[in-house]
Amino acid sequence: MISPLLANLYLHWFDALFYGLEGPGRRADVKLVRYADDFVALAKRLESETIEFIESRLEGKFQLEINREKTRVVDLREAGASLNFLGYTFRYDRDLKGRDGKYLNVVPSKKAIQREREKLHEMTNSHQCFKPIPILIGELNRHLKGRANYFSFGYPTSAYCEIERYVQGRLIQHLERRSQRPYRPPQGESWLRQLARLGLLRLSGTAHA
Repeated sequence: MISPLLANLYLHWFDALFYGLEGPGRRADVKLVRYADDFVALAKRLESETIEFIESRLEGKFQLEINREKTRVVDLREAGASLNFLGYTFRYDRDLKGRDGKYLNVVPSKKAIQREREKLHEMTNSHQCFKPIPILIGELNRHLKGRANYFSFGYPTSAYCEIERYVQGRLIQHLERRSQRPYRPPQGESWLRQLARLGLLRLSGTAHA
């Protein structure tokens, strides 16, 4: 798609102003993280001058419209606060081992997981019932590897397990509806082992913090 490329080319000049002599990048030590037209400004304290700078440059100089419904100020130090950005959720959680203090938990967002379920549903719907299982599993594995590469940052294990369970269930349905006689694993073998024998990727084995 050309839209993200054009946004990056156009907003490159906004980045330059942001970190210029009069911009909050230098004046207030604010960090700008941007992908295409989606960005966050990171600061220990977000001053009104920084907000005014962003709004006036984007809506004034660059003649763009800020999506007010998606724009908000978040203080991650507040209880229950979280930030969703580029498919990730960022929040501070209590240490899992009971130690004092909190850690920055970074996980795939609920919206990203739902989109993934919808994509996997599309890839395994009834229109695919006549597709040979090695080909279907190959397509699923390529897709899952791409998702695993993108979400390899942070702590994705729980999300990986949820996606694994979903794709396993969808594949079992696919195998059972392929003929009048429902497919069954060999005697004494579980569905999970059979799917592994058929080559289905295990996402939980690829997770690392």
